[in-house]
Amino acid sequence: MKTSPQQKTIRVAIVDDHTMMREGWRLFIENAHDLTFAWMAGDASEAMRRVDQDTPDVLVVDISLPDRSGLELIKDLRLLRPKLPMIAVSMHDEKLYAQRALKAGARGYVMKSAPQKVLENALHRVAGGGIAVSEEMSEEILRAFSSGTANETKDSITELSDREFEVFRLMGQGRNTGQIAETLRISTKTVDVHKMNIRAKLGINGSSELAYFAIRWTEGQVAGS
Repeated sequence: MKTSPQQKTIRVAIVDDHTMMREGWRLFIENAHDLTFAWMAGDASEAMRRVDQDTPDVLVVDISLPDRSGLELIKDLRLLRPKLPMIAVSMHDEKLYAQRALKAGARGYVMKSAPQKVLENALHRVAGGGIAVSEEMSEEILRAFSSGTANETKDSITELSDREFEVFRLMGQGRNTGQIAETLRISTKTVDVHKMNIRAKLGINGSSELAYFAIRWTEGQVAGS
């Protein structure tokens, strides 16, 4: 949708490793009111270079990137460009990532399956200095902030670092050490170190017990979504 010369458009850049998703974003932005497509990047390294050269008004970051976590990219960009509004997007349920994305420095979290109007509203909201999460997630964040009703297990999960949480989530999907290492592009030895740290934080002794707990926790998240 075209805008008049007097109207200020929001320049949006996209970081996503899937070509079809990037092109879909481009088409959506080019046809949206008051939005202009700035550029796209396929991984975190390219995104860092592009932001340094041409900072957009809003940056959309996929949580799952090939070279590193989108959460880690958001943290780094927060240091490089503190005023840059960022929206994290993912196919994963927002209950798993929304709070982590906001803590990392994002101004919003949107599911990739969300209607285009939701995505467009989120872009306008963060560009204007607001926060963009679903109403349900907003209420959950407020409850967690204002009350101490969360159970011990949930509190322990939130103590995991972003990388530890990635390992824990993949364990919950039934993946073994080798598969996790391949997915996250880290060594199996590093995965083992993360597992050891996860066990310590969750108060779990053995590897089998951790795997069982991760699967049960993941099943509970899916059932409750």
